[in-house]
Amino acid sequence: MVLDLIIHSGYVITMEGDGVGVIPDGAVGIKGNTIVAVAPTKEVTAAYTAHRYLDATDRAVLPGFVDAHIHTSNAIVRGGSQDIDKWMYSGILPLLSLAETEDLAAGSMLNIIEAVKKGTTTFCDYDFPMLELVKNHIKVGTRAVVAEMINELPTVTYGVQDTALQNFDSAKGNRKLQDAISLVETYHQKDGGRITCMMGPQASEMCSIPLLREIKAYADKNGLDIHMHVAQGDRETRQVMERYGKRPVELLDELGYLNSHLHAAHITETTQQERHLLAQRGVSMALCTASIAIINGALPPAQEYMALGGTVGLGTDQAPGNNCNNLFNEMKLTALLHKYKNSSPTVFPAWKVLRMATIEAAKAMGIGDQIGSLRPGKKADVILVDLSSPALSPILPYPVRNIIPNLVYSASGSEVETVIIDGNIVVEDHVLRTVDEQKEIAKANRSALGICRRLRETGWEKELPLARWTAEGYY
Repeated sequence: MVLDLIIHSGYVITMEGDGVGVIPDGAVGIKGNTIVAVAPTKEVTAAYTAHRYLDATDRAVLPGFVDAHIHTSNAIVRGGSQDIDKWMYSGILPLLSLAETEDLAAGSMLNIIEAVKKGTTTFCDYDFPMLELVKNHIKVGTRAVVAEMINELPTVTYGVQDTALQNFDSAKGNRKLQDAISLVETYHQKDGGRITCMMGPQASEMCSIPLLREIKAYADKNGLDIHMHVAQGDRETRQVMERYGKRPVELLDELGYLNSHLHAAHITETTQQERHLLAQRGVSMALCTASIAIINGALPPAQEYMALGGTVGLGTDQAPGNNCNNLFNEMKLTALLHKYKNSSPTVFPAWKVLRMATIEAAKAMGIGDQIGSLRPGKKADVILVDLSSPALSPILPYPVRNIIPNLVYSASGSEVETVIIDGNIVVEDHVLRTVDEQKEIAKANRSALGICRRLRETGWEKELPLARWTAEGYY
C-alpha cells in the first residue's frame, strides 16, 4: 500500500496501554485522514511506501492535544480578569459585554492560532456566538467539538452584585437555544466529521428549569452530549440554593442530566457524596487547573474524582484569567499543584498528566475511540516536538528515559514543530499554513482597542479593580 505520509525515526509516544507507549525508533503511517500503521521504523518502511516522508529524528511524535474545555472568544480580553475577587462581575463580563460579534470572532481566531501552534489539535469550544466562531475552526483546520453557550442572564452585567439573585431573561434564553439548534443543524458532523456539536447550558445558576429541560430534551432527541459548567464555585451554589432550595448537583440529577453524556467543567464546589454520584453515573470532568487557581484560588477535586473512577481531561478555560491556552502549561501546573497539595513528589507523575492532555481528555469528551492516541484506525491528529531545543536537551533514551518528564516540566510549547490534523499538515516548521497569523493578530488588536474605547465611554472603569490599578501604576 502507498501511504500519503510516513513519519519515521522518532520517539513515537502512542498513549496506548496504561502508560505512554513509547516506541524509541518509531514510525507513523498515514493515508488520507487515518492512521494506518504505528510500529518501529524498520517495520513500517518495509511494509509501506509513501508519497512523502517526514524525518522525526530527535523529535517526539505524539497524538495532538485535546483541550477539554475552552472559551476561545474570550481571548479578545486576555488578561482582563485575574488577581481580583469577583472575577466574573468585576472583570470578564463587563469587558465581554462591550465586545461585538466581530471582536469575539477575532479573539477566537487569535486563541486558536495560539493553541494549535502549541500542539492542540482538538478544541472543545464552549462559547458564543458559536455560529461565527466555528468558521475559524473550519478555516484553520482544527478538530472542534463546539457548543453554543446558553444562558438567560442580562447582556449588560455592569453593576450587578455577585451575591444578588440574578434575574432571568427568557427571551434571551430562547434566542440562544435557537442559535444552538441552528449550530447543530448547520455544522454537526460537517467537514468529514471534523466538526461536531454538543448542547451547552452555561450553568444551573444561569438557566431556568424550563430552559434546562428544553436543552436536555433536544439533546436526547438528537443523540447529542452536553457540555456544561457544574458546581463551578460558591456563587453557583448560593444562587441555586436561594432559587430552588437545593444544590446544583441535586438539581441536575432531578432533571436527568447525570449520565455519561454530560461533560462537566470544574465541579469545584462539590461534596464527596456528590462526586461519588457524578462518577457513578459516568459524568466526565474537565480540569482547568490554571484558570481556577488564578480566578478562585482553588484546586478542583480531580484527584478525588479519578480515585472514584471518574474520567478527567485537561482544559485551559479562558484567557482573561488564565492567561494562556497552552496545554503544556496546564500539564505542568496540574502536576505541581497536586504535588504541593499532597506534600508528595510522587503524585500526578508526568506520564499521568500527559495522558490527561491526550487520551484521557478524548475519553472525557466521548471521542476516545477516534483520537487521543496513535493507533491504526484512529484519526491522523499528530504533533512533532523538537527534542533538540535547549529546554528539552540532552535526550536520555535509556535506561532512564527523560523525554516524558521534560515534555511536562520543561517544554513551553514553542518546541512544537509540526501539527497534523485529520491528515493535513496545519503547522510546518513552526509556521501556520492555513491562515495569515500576523494579519489575524493585527485584527484582534484593532478589536481590543475598540473595546477599550467603549469601556472609557461608559465610565465603567471607575469601578473595575484592574482599571484602577492601571491608573495607579500597578498594571
